Amino acid sequence: MLIQSKANEPSGAAHDRVYRQLRTQIMHGEIAPGAALTLRGIGKQFGVSMTPAREAVRRLVAEGALSMSSSGRVSTPELSNERIEELAAVRSLLETELATRALPRAHMALIDRLETVNSTISQMVSRQDAPGYIRTNLEFHRALYLRAQAPAMLALTETVWLQLGPTMRALYGRMRRTGPPYHHKLILAALRAGDEPGLRLAVRSDVTQGLRMLAT
Repeated sequence: MLIQSKANEPSGAAHDRVYRQLRTQIMHGEIAPGAALTLRGIGKQFGVSMTPAREAVRRLVAEGALSMSSSGRVSTPELSNERIEELAAVRSLLETELATRALPRAHMALIDRLETVNSTISQMVSRQDAPGYIRTNLEFHRALYLRAQAPAMLALTETVWLQLGPTMRALYGRMRRTGPPYHHKLILAALRAGDEPGLRLAVRSDVTQGLRMLAT
């Protein structure tokens, strides 16, 4: 989709806009693993010159969202089994801790919101919309983790999500979902009951099970 440039947009604002929008596309699995990107193509898509495109790519390479070969070829990463296992372990550590910290602040309004998001996930599954599924699945987790009031930990978690975005797209195609993740129901039940061990187990299972299937 071509996004027109904004009139008289400063270079710094342009590169930040490209960075944020391209980052979102990668995190939500809108770009397949191993897909090649060019500065010219990014500039055309977002309506900017080469300089903002280059700066956005530089930042995304630093975050592990893109990889750059010795020849300068830029692409979304194709993760090895070892890397998938590592990131699954990091998700398990960070997200179980975030969920634990969020539990005392998980009021009924939050649980109702999570139920609504889970229903939206079902709609994305029925449409076979992989990026929509990934986006709403992450929305479910982010809404819960925001209640942890641990911004540094959440920022680290989002960096992991970013690195996994294209891989999650590949995983969605393999899992052939027919509804929202089973463990979301267990997460919601644990939140309602104030069950910390149950919540930790449900979150850990939810964030690692699918990724480990990819690594087999």
